[in-house]
Amino acid sequence: MKAVFSEAEYQALVEDIFHRFPSVQKEGFSAGAYKPGLERQLAFEEVLGHPSRKFRAIHIAGTNGKGSVANLLTSALSSYGLGTGLFTSPHLIDFRERIRTADGLISKEYVYGFLDHWLPWCTEHGLSFFEITTGLAFKWFADEGVDVAVIETGLGGRLDSTNILERPDLTIVTSIGLDHCQLLGNTLEEIAAEKAGIFKTGVPALIGEWREETAPVFEAKARGPIIFADRSQPSLWPRHEEILQAMDLQADVQSRNLHTVLAAVDILKQLPGYEPLSNEEALIDGIIHTAARMGFHGRWERLQENPLVIADIGHNAHALQHNFAQLQALNRPLIIVYGIMADKDLNAILPLFPMGAQYIFTAPATPRALPAEELLNKAVNNNGIAIQSVKNAVEEALRRATPETVIYIGGSAYVVAEALPLFGAQ
Repeated sequence: MKAVFSEAEYQALVEDIFHRFPSVQKEGFSAGAYKPGLERQLAFEEVLGHPSRKFRAIHIAGTNGKGSVANLLTSALSSYGLGTGLFTSPHLIDFRERIRTADGLISKEYVYGFLDHWLPWCTEHGLSFFEITTGLAFKWFADEGVDVAVIETGLGGRLDSTNILERPDLTIVTSIGLDHCQLLGNTLEEIAAEKAGIFKTGVPALIGEWREETAPVFEAKARGPIIFADRSQPSLWPRHEEILQAMDLQADVQSRNLHTVLAAVDILKQLPGYEPLSNEEALIDGIIHTAARMGFHGRWERLQENPLVIADIGHNAHALQHNFAQLQALNRPLIIVYGIMADKDLNAILPLFPMGAQYIFTAPATPRALPAEELLNKAVNNNGIAIQSVKNAVEEALRRATPETVIYIGGSAYVVAEALPLFGAQ
Protein backbone atom coordinates (compact mmCIF):
# COMPACT_ATOMS: atom_id res chain seq x y z
CA MET A 1 0.00 0.00 0.00
CA LYS A 2 1.15 3.52 -0.76
CA ALA A 3 2.14 5.14 2.52
CA VAL A 4 2.35 8.78 1.40
CA PHE A 5 -0.14 10.59 -0.82
CA SER A 6 -1.44 14.05 -1.49
CA GLU A 7 -4.93 15.38 -0.83
CA ALA A 8 -5.41 15.60 -4.60
CA GLU A 9 -4.51 11.91 -5.00
CA TYR A 10 -6.96 10.94 -2.25
CA GLN A 11 -9.80 12.95 -3.79
CA ALA A 12 -9.05 11.52 -7.23
CA LEU A 13 -9.17 7.95 -5.93
CA VAL A 14 -12.46 8.49 -4.09
CA GLU A 15 -13.92 10.10 -7.21
CA ASP A 16 -12.66 7.12 -9.19
CA ILE A 17 -14.69 4.61 -7.18
CA PHE A 18 -17.79 6.76 -7.68
CA HIS A 19 -17.32 6.83 -11.44
CA ARG A 20 -15.86 3.40 -12.17
CA PHE A 21 -17.94 1.31 -9.79
CA PRO A 22 -21.73 1.45 -10.04
CA SER A 23 -23.27 3.28 -7.07
CA VAL A 24 -26.87 3.92 -6.11
CA GLN A 25 -25.91 7.54 -5.43
CA LYS A 26 -25.02 7.95 -9.13
CA GLU A 27 -27.18 5.43 -10.98
CA GLY A 28 -30.03 4.50 -8.65
CA PHE A 29 -30.92 0.89 -8.01
CA SER A 30 -29.84 -0.27 -11.43
CA ALA A 31 -28.52 -3.72 -12.22
CA GLY A 32 -24.97 -2.46 -11.91
CA ALA A 33 -25.34 -0.40 -8.73
CA TYR A 34 -27.58 -2.78 -6.83
CA LYS A 35 -26.29 -6.34 -6.98
CA PRO A 36 -28.42 -8.48 -4.68
CA GLY A 37 -26.80 -11.57 -3.29
CA LEU A 38 -23.86 -12.26 -1.04
CA GLU A 39 -21.48 -14.17 -3.32
CA ARG A 40 -19.20 -11.25 -4.22
CA GLN A 41 -19.20 -9.89 -0.66
CA LEU A 42 -18.37 -13.32 0.77
CA ALA A 43 -15.47 -13.67 -1.67
CA PHE A 44 -14.18 -10.21 -0.71
CA GLU A 45 -14.61 -11.07 2.97
CA GLU A 46 -12.49 -14.18 2.49
CA VAL A 47 -9.57 -12.46 0.77
CA LEU A 48 -9.67 -9.72 3.43
CA GLY A 49 -9.17 -12.36 6.13
CA HIS A 50 -12.77 -12.57 7.42
CA PRO A 51 -12.77 -9.20 9.24
CA SER A 52 -16.47 -9.46 10.17
CA ARG A 53 -15.59 -12.31 12.56
CA LYS A 54 -13.24 -10.06 14.53
CA PHE A 55 -15.79 -7.69 16.08
CA ARG A 56 -19.22 -7.95 17.64
CA ALA A 57 -22.05 -6.36 15.71
CA ILE A 58 -25.55 -4.96 15.92
CA HIS A 59 -27.34 -5.22 12.56
CA ILE A 60 -30.06 -2.69 11.67
CA ALA A 61 -32.59 -2.70 8.81
CA GLY A 62 -35.78 -0.71 8.21
CA THR A 63 -37.53 1.62 5.78
CA ASN A 64 -37.08 4.73 7.92
CA GLY A 65 -35.34 5.48 11.19
CA LYS A 66 -32.42 3.08 10.83
CA GLY A 67 -29.86 5.88 10.45
CA SER A 68 -31.13 7.68 13.54
CA VAL A 69 -31.30 4.49 15.59
CA ALA A 70 -27.81 3.49 14.44
CA ASN A 71 -26.31 6.86 15.42
CA LEU A 72 -28.21 7.06 18.71
CA LEU A 73 -27.10 3.56 19.65
CA THR A 74 -23.48 4.21 18.64
CA SER A 75 -23.35 7.40 20.70
CA ALA A 76 -24.97 5.63 23.66
CA LEU A 77 -22.62 2.63 23.59
CA SER A 78 -19.58 4.86 23.11
CA SER A 79 -20.57 6.93 26.14
CA TYR A 80 -19.80 3.91 28.31
CA GLY A 81 -16.32 3.60 26.93
CA LEU A 82 -17.17 0.79 24.50
CA GLY A 83 -15.21 1.19 21.26
CA THR A 84 -18.11 1.37 18.82
CA GLY A 85 -17.88 1.47 15.03
CA LEU A 86 -20.66 2.74 12.78
CA PHE A 87 -21.37 1.91 9.13
CA THR A 88 -24.20 3.85 7.45
CA SER A 89 -25.17 5.24 4.05
CA PRO A 90 -25.42 7.46 2.14
CA HIS A 91 -22.96 10.18 3.10
CA LEU A 92 -23.97 13.82 2.77
CA ILE A 93 -20.72 15.79 2.75
CA ASP A 94 -17.70 13.51 3.19
CA PHE A 95 -17.43 9.93 1.88
CA ARG A 96 -15.91 8.94 5.23
CA GLU A 97 -19.17 9.70 7.08
CA ARG A 98 -20.14 6.15 6.15
CA ILE A 99 -17.42 4.60 8.34
CA ARG A 100 -16.63 6.06 11.73
CA THR A 101 -16.59 5.78 15.50
CA ALA A 102 -17.84 8.37 17.97
CA ASP A 103 -14.24 9.61 18.10
CA GLY A 104 -14.06 10.43 14.40
CA LEU A 105 -14.15 9.34 10.79
CA ILE A 106 -12.03 6.65 9.20
CA SER A 107 -8.75 8.30 8.20
CA LYS A 108 -8.04 9.37 4.64
CA GLU A 109 -4.77 7.45 4.88
CA TYR A 110 -6.60 4.21 5.61
CA VAL A 111 -9.18 4.77 2.85
CA TYR A 112 -6.48 5.56 0.32
CA GLY A 113 -4.31 2.60 1.26
CA PHE A 114 -7.22 0.17 1.15
CA LEU A 115 -8.54 1.37 -2.19
CA ASP A 116 -5.11 1.62 -3.77
CA HIS A 117 -4.42 -2.00 -2.83
CA TRP A 118 -7.82 -3.64 -3.44
CA LEU A 119 -9.36 -1.83 -6.44
CA PRO A 120 -7.71 -4.14 -9.00
CA TRP A 121 -9.25 -7.15 -7.26
CA CYS A 122 -12.65 -5.39 -6.99
CA THR A 123 -12.54 -4.53 -10.69
CA GLU A 124 -11.69 -8.09 -11.67
CA HIS A 125 -14.55 -9.51 -9.59
CA GLY A 126 -17.19 -6.93 -10.57
CA LEU A 127 -17.97 -5.50 -7.16
CA SER A 128 -20.37 -2.60 -6.73
CA PHE A 129 -19.55 0.61 -4.88
CA PHE A 130 -21.51 -0.53 -1.82
CA GLU A 131 -19.78 -3.90 -1.75
CA ILE A 132 -16.39 -2.17 -1.77
CA THR A 133 -17.35 0.20 1.03
CA THR A 134 -18.77 -2.67 3.09
CA GLY A 135 -15.44 -4.50 2.83
CA LEU A 136 -13.58 -1.31 3.68
CA ALA A 137 -15.74 -0.73 6.77
CA PHE A 138 -15.46 -4.29 8.08
CA LYS A 139 -11.68 -4.37 7.58
CA TRP A 140 -11.21 -1.03 9.36
CA PHE A 141 -13.39 -2.09 12.31
CA ALA A 142 -11.31 -5.27 12.63
CA ASP A 143 -8.01 -3.39 12.39
CA GLU A 144 -9.18 -0.76 14.87
CA GLY A 145 -10.21 -3.48 17.32
CA VAL A 146 -13.64 -2.01 18.01
CA ASP A 147 -15.64 -3.73 20.74
CA VAL A 148 -18.81 -3.66 18.66
CA ALA A 149 -19.90 -2.22 15.30
CA VAL A 150 -23.37 -0.89 14.52
CA ILE A 151 -24.07 -1.90 10.92
CA GLU A 152 -26.89 -0.37 8.84
CA THR A 153 -28.12 -2.26 5.80
CA GLY A 154 -27.96 -0.52 2.44
CA LEU A 155 -31.25 -1.89 1.07
CA GLY A 156 -33.61 -4.54 2.36
CA GLY A 157 -31.75 -7.10 4.41
CA ARG A 158 -31.86 -10.65 3.10
CA LEU A 159 -29.67 -9.96 0.05
CA ASP A 160 -27.84 -6.92 1.38
CA SER A 161 -24.04 -6.99 1.37
CA THR A 162 -23.93 -6.42 5.13
CA ASN A 163 -25.82 -9.67 5.70
CA ILE A 164 -22.58 -11.64 5.66
CA LEU A 165 -22.54 -10.97 9.43
CA GLU A 166 -22.77 -14.50 10.81
CA ARG A 167 -23.97 -13.92 14.36
CA PRO A 168 -24.59 -10.34 15.49
CA ASP A 169 -25.47 -9.70 19.12
CA LEU A 170 -28.77 -8.09 18.12
CA THR A 171 -30.81 -7.50 14.96
CA ILE A 172 -33.14 -4.51 14.69
CA VAL A 173 -35.85 -3.61 12.16
CA THR A 174 -36.88 -0.01 12.82
CA SER A 175 -39.98 0.41 10.62
CA ILE A 176 -41.67 -0.85 7.48
CA GLY A 177 -43.03 1.36 4.71
CA LEU A 178 -43.60 1.20 0.97
CA ASP A 179 -40.26 2.19 -0.55
CA HIS A 180 -38.04 0.58 -3.22
CA CYS A 181 -41.05 -1.57 -4.08
CA GLN A 182 -39.61 -2.60 -7.44
CA LEU A 183 -36.83 -4.40 -5.56
CA LEU A 184 -38.31 -5.40 -2.21
CA GLY A 185 -41.97 -6.10 -2.94
CA ASN A 186 -45.24 -4.25 -3.42
CA THR A 187 -46.79 -4.94 -0.01
CA LEU A 188 -45.75 -4.26 3.56
CA GLU A 189 -45.69 -8.00 4.16
CA GLU A 190 -43.26 -8.62 1.28
CA ILE A 191 -40.97 -5.80 2.39
CA ALA A 192 -41.04 -7.03 6.00
CA ALA A 193 -39.96 -10.48 4.81
CA GLU A 194 -36.92 -8.96 3.07
CA LYS A 195 -35.95 -6.93 6.14
CA ALA A 196 -36.37 -10.02 8.34
CA GLY A 197 -33.70 -11.68 6.26
CA ILE A 198 -31.12 -10.29 8.72
CA PHE A 199 -32.48 -12.49 11.54
CA LYS A 200 -30.02 -15.13 12.74
CA THR A 201 -30.51 -18.31 14.77
CA GLY A 202 -30.51 -17.58 18.50
CA VAL A 203 -30.07 -13.81 18.01
CA PRO A 204 -32.69 -11.48 19.53
CA ALA A 205 -34.78 -9.55 16.99
CA LEU A 206 -36.06 -6.12 18.02
CA ILE A 207 -38.86 -4.61 15.89
CA GLY A 208 -39.41 -0.88 16.24
CA GLU A 209 -43.16 -0.87 15.66
CA TRP A 210 -45.92 -3.46 15.80
CA ARG A 211 -48.18 -3.35 12.73
CA GLU A 212 -51.05 -5.66 11.97
CA GLU A 213 -49.73 -6.40 8.47
CA THR A 214 -46.11 -7.05 9.38
CA ALA A 215 -46.08 -8.50 12.91
CA PRO A 216 -47.10 -12.01 11.73
CA VAL A 217 -44.29 -11.94 9.15
CA PHE A 218 -41.66 -11.07 11.75
CA GLU A 219 -43.01 -13.66 14.18
CA ALA A 220 -42.89 -16.35 11.49
CA LYS A 221 -39.36 -15.37 10.42
CA ALA A 222 -37.94 -15.03 13.94
CA ARG A 223 -35.04 -17.36 14.70
CA GLY A 224 -34.58 -16.24 18.29
CA PRO A 225 -36.39 -14.07 20.85
CA ILE A 226 -38.51 -11.33 19.24
CA ILE A 227 -39.47 -8.06 20.94
CA PHE A 228 -41.68 -5.25 19.62
CA ALA A 229 -40.20 -2.04 21.01
CA ASP A 230 -43.43 -0.05 21.04
CA ARG A 231 -45.13 -2.83 23.04
CA SER A 232 -42.34 -2.97 25.59
CA GLN A 233 -41.54 -0.78 28.59
CA PRO A 234 -37.79 -0.11 28.58
CA SER A 235 -36.30 0.54 31.99
CA LEU A 236 -35.59 4.18 31.12
CA TRP A 237 -38.89 4.88 29.37
CA PRO A 238 -40.35 6.71 32.42
CA ARG A 239 -37.72 9.40 31.68
CA HIS A 240 -38.36 9.59 27.94
CA GLU A 241 -39.97 13.05 27.98
CA GLU A 242 -36.96 14.46 29.83
CA ILE A 243 -34.59 12.81 27.36
CA LEU A 244 -36.54 13.91 24.28
CA GLN A 245 -36.58 17.54 25.39
CA ALA A 246 -32.80 17.51 25.86
CA MET A 247 -31.92 15.63 22.64
CA ASP A 248 -30.17 17.47 19.83
CA LEU A 249 -32.25 15.39 17.38
CA GLN A 250 -35.60 17.14 17.50
CA ALA A 251 -37.88 15.54 14.89
CA ASP A 252 -41.13 14.24 16.35
CA VAL A 253 -40.32 10.76 15.03
CA GLN A 254 -37.31 10.58 17.38
CA SER A 255 -39.71 9.52 20.13
CA ARG A 256 -40.22 6.23 18.28
CA ASN A 257 -36.50 5.89 17.60
CA LEU A 258 -35.68 6.56 21.25
CA HIS A 259 -38.12 3.84 22.30
CA THR A 260 -36.31 1.40 20.00
CA VAL A 261 -32.86 2.41 21.30
CA LEU A 262 -33.85 2.11 24.97
CA ALA A 263 -35.36 -1.31 24.29
CA ALA A 264 -32.14 -2.32 22.50
CA VAL A 265 -30.02 -1.25 25.48
CA ASP A 266 -32.15 -3.38 27.83
CA ILE A 267 -31.56 -6.41 25.59
CA LEU A 268 -27.83 -5.77 25.31
CA LYS A 269 -27.46 -5.36 29.09
CA GLN A 270 -28.31 -9.06 29.41
CA LEU A 271 -25.37 -10.07 27.19
CA PRO A 272 -21.72 -10.57 28.19
CA GLY A 273 -19.53 -7.60 27.34
CA TYR A 274 -22.19 -4.94 27.83
CA GLU A 275 -21.94 -4.66 31.62
CA PRO A 276 -21.12 -0.90 31.54
CA LEU A 277 -24.63 -0.20 30.20
CA SER A 278 -25.89 -0.12 33.79
CA ASN A 279 -24.72 3.52 34.04
CA GLU A 280 -27.97 5.30 33.19
CA GLU A 281 -26.59 8.85 33.23
CA ALA A 282 -23.85 7.95 30.76
CA LEU A 283 -26.48 6.41 28.48
CA ILE A 284 -28.67 9.51 28.61
CA ASP A 285 -25.71 11.81 27.97
CA GLY A 286 -24.74 9.77 24.92
CA ILE A 287 -28.26 9.88 23.53
CA ILE A 288 -28.97 13.57 24.02
CA HIS A 289 -25.71 14.62 22.31
CA THR A 290 -25.92 12.20 19.37
CA ALA A 291 -25.98 14.75 16.53
CA ALA A 292 -23.04 16.68 17.94
CA ARG A 293 -20.94 13.64 18.85
CA MET A 294 -21.58 11.73 15.64
CA GLY A 295 -21.60 14.64 13.17
CA PHE A 296 -25.08 13.41 12.25
CA HIS A 297 -26.64 15.66 9.62
CA GLY A 298 -29.96 16.02 7.85
CA ARG A 299 -32.44 14.80 10.47
CA TRP A 300 -34.64 17.80 11.24
CA GLU A 301 -31.39 19.75 11.35
CA ARG A 302 -31.64 23.44 12.19
CA LEU A 303 -29.19 25.11 9.82
CA GLN A 304 -30.07 28.71 10.69
CA GLU A 305 -32.27 30.47 13.22
CA ASN A 306 -33.35 33.73 11.56
CA PRO A 307 -35.12 32.79 9.45
CA LEU A 308 -35.39 29.24 10.77
CA VAL A 309 -34.02 26.78 8.20
CA ILE A 310 -34.63 23.05 8.69
CA ALA A 311 -33.15 20.27 6.54
CA ASP A 312 -34.31 16.67 6.57
CA ILE A 313 -33.50 13.74 4.29
CA GLY A 314 -36.91 12.05 4.67
CA HIS A 315 -37.77 11.02 1.11
CA ASN A 316 -40.78 8.68 1.11
CA ALA A 317 -44.41 9.08 2.13
CA HIS A 318 -43.84 7.13 5.34
CA ALA A 319 -41.28 9.71 6.51
CA LEU A 320 -42.70 12.84 4.92
CA GLN A 321 -46.13 12.53 6.50
CA HIS A 322 -44.44 13.05 9.88
CA ASN A 323 -42.17 15.85 8.66
CA PHE A 324 -44.94 17.81 7.01
CA ALA A 325 -47.23 17.38 10.02
CA GLN A 326 -44.49 18.76 12.27
CA LEU A 327 -44.00 21.70 9.90
CA GLN A 328 -47.69 22.56 9.90
CA ALA A 329 -47.80 22.35 13.70
CA LEU A 330 -45.33 25.26 13.84
CA ASN A 331 -48.15 27.47 12.48
CA ARG A 332 -45.72 29.79 10.71
CA PRO A 333 -45.27 30.87 7.08
CA LEU A 334 -43.57 28.07 5.16
CA ILE A 335 -41.22 27.97 2.20
CA ILE A 336 -40.42 24.43 1.08
CA VAL A 337 -37.37 23.78 -1.09
CA TYR A 338 -38.08 20.35 -2.50
CA GLY A 339 -36.45 17.92 -4.89
CA ILE A 340 -37.01 14.24 -5.49
CA MET A 341 -35.50 11.27 -7.30
CA ALA A 342 -37.37 10.23 -10.44
CA ASP A 343 -37.98 6.70 -9.12
CA LYS A 344 -39.92 7.82 -6.03
CA ASP A 345 -43.69 7.45 -5.69
CA LEU A 346 -44.61 11.09 -6.18
CA ASN A 347 -48.33 10.26 -6.30
CA ALA A 348 -48.16 9.09 -2.69
CA ILE A 349 -46.20 12.17 -1.62
CA LEU A 350 -48.03 15.06 -3.32
CA PRO A 351 -51.22 14.79 -1.20
CA LEU A 352 -49.07 15.25 1.91
CA PHE A 353 -47.73 18.68 0.87
CA PRO A 354 -48.78 21.38 3.37
CA MET A 355 -51.40 23.72 1.97
CA GLY A 356 -50.51 27.39 1.86
CA ALA A 357 -46.75 26.93 1.72
CA GLN A 358 -44.59 28.49 -1.00
CA TYR A 359 -42.77 25.81 -2.99
CA ILE A 360 -39.43 26.10 -4.74
CA PHE A 361 -38.94 22.88 -6.68
CA THR A 362 -35.37 21.96 -7.50
CA ALA A 363 -33.13 19.06 -8.50
CA PRO A 364 -29.76 17.96 -7.15
CA ALA A 365 -26.89 17.33 -9.54
CA THR A 366 -27.49 13.64 -10.21
CA PRO A 367 -29.00 11.95 -13.26
CA ARG A 368 -31.47 10.24 -10.93
CA ALA A 369 -33.20 13.50 -10.02
CA LEU A 370 -36.60 14.46 -11.39
CA PRO A 371 -36.10 17.76 -13.29
CA ALA A 372 -37.43 20.76 -11.38
CA GLU A 373 -39.80 21.84 -14.18
CA GLU A 374 -41.26 18.35 -14.41
CA LEU A 375 -41.76 18.28 -10.64
CA LEU A 376 -43.50 21.66 -10.80
CA ASN A 377 -45.81 20.42 -13.57
CA LYS A 378 -46.79 17.37 -11.54
CA ALA A 379 -47.53 19.55 -8.53
CA VAL A 380 -49.77 21.99 -10.42
CA ASN A 381 -52.06 22.61 -7.47
CA ASN A 382 -49.24 23.97 -5.33
CA ASN A 383 -47.94 27.52 -5.15
CA GLY A 384 -44.52 26.98 -6.63
CA ILE A 385 -41.70 27.82 -8.99
CA ALA A 386 -38.94 25.67 -10.46
CA ILE A 387 -35.22 26.42 -9.99
CA GLN A 388 -32.99 23.62 -11.22
CA SER A 389 -29.97 24.41 -9.00
CA VAL A 390 -30.25 23.58 -5.27
CA LYS A 391 -27.92 26.47 -4.44
CA ASN A 392 -30.05 28.95 -6.39
CA ALA A 393 -33.26 27.51 -4.93
CA VAL A 394 -32.00 27.96 -1.37
CA GLU A 395 -30.83 31.49 -2.13
CA GLU A 396 -34.28 32.33 -3.53
CA ALA A 397 -35.95 30.90 -0.42
CA LEU A 398 -33.76 33.05 1.83
CA ARG A 399 -34.53 36.11 -0.31
CA ARG A 400 -38.27 35.54 0.06
CA ALA A 401 -38.23 34.74 3.78
CA THR A 402 -39.23 37.05 6.61
CA PRO A 403 -38.03 36.57 10.21
CA GLU A 404 -41.20 34.56 10.92
CA THR A 405 -40.74 32.20 7.95
CA VAL A 406 -39.67 28.58 8.29
CA ILE A 407 -37.68 27.25 5.34
CA TYR A 408 -37.73 23.48 4.93
CA ILE A 409 -35.15 21.85 2.63
CA GLY A 410 -35.79 18.22 1.74
CA GLY A 411 -37.32 15.53 -0.41
CA SER A 412 -34.01 13.76 -0.97
CA ALA A 413 -30.71 13.18 0.80
CA TYR A 414 -29.03 14.59 -2.30
CA VAL A 415 -30.88 17.91 -2.01
CA VAL A 416 -29.85 18.17 1.63
CA ALA A 417 -26.26 17.19 0.79
CA GLU A 418 -25.97 20.14 -1.62
CA ALA A 419 -27.64 22.55 0.82
CA LEU A 420 -25.59 21.78 3.92
CA PRO A 421 -22.32 23.45 2.79
CA LEU A 422 -24.25 26.64 2.01
CA PHE A 423 -24.77 27.00 5.77
CA GLY A 424 -21.23 26.06 6.77
CA ALA A 425 -21.95 22.43 7.69
CA GLN A 426 -18.91 20.16 7.62
